[in-house]
Amino acid sequence: MTPFTKLTGVAAPLPLANVDTDKIIPARHLKTIQRTGLGKFLFDTLRYKEDGSENPDFVLNREPYRHAEILIAYENFGCGSSREHAPWALLDFGIRCVIAPDFADIFHGNSFKNGILPIKLPRAICEQLMEDSRLGANARVTVDLERQVVIRPNGEEIPFEVDPLRRKMLLEGLDEIGQTLGHTRAIDAYEATQQPWLAGPGTTALMEPRP
Repeated sequence: MTPFTKLTGVAAPLPLANVDTDKIIPARHLKTIQRTGLGKFLFDTLRYKEDGSENPDFVLNREPYRHAEILIAYENFGCGSSREHAPWALLDFGIRCVIAPDFADIFHGNSFKNGILPIKLPRAICEQLMEDSRLGANARVTVDLERQVVIRPNGEEIPFEVDPLRRKMLLEGLDEIGQTLGHTRAIDAYEATQQPWLAGPGTTALMEPRP
């Protein structure tokens, strides 16, 4: 997983509340278990017309938002079914940070597991950031996870809070498996003590009773 330290990029405004996971990626695109290739289906029903052509009114179909790395939305982002394909689609499109007043719990957790930083900020601040983002490519937003601040184009710094463990894992580019593997030596030592038969054939520990 790519570490998340500091990101400066185009922010796309999505002034919608209760954006559910089926809106993020419809169920018909969930047949794959691959994490790549899903970006083209992101917000499928909003991005495309019935004939398959692009909807020119949707923000991600316009410049510079085609290259957005930050998405700003309203309350309850990621509600609905608990599909991990939703953060996969966002990440494959290029979005590494979503800013909203709050998130559905499962989506919130899945985002961290896949290298996306969900930031909770009051709606009034989200509205300010949306106004900034409507200025286009010249209004680039910076997200500094190390300092835990969002920096507006005018230089104003907006603090945010992230769970310390999740922050550490994002900074180091670790998912839960990667974090566990970081303790391999301790795990091996514990297993050798508590389960001596794992040491392999030929060890005298195999014949010793377990404490």
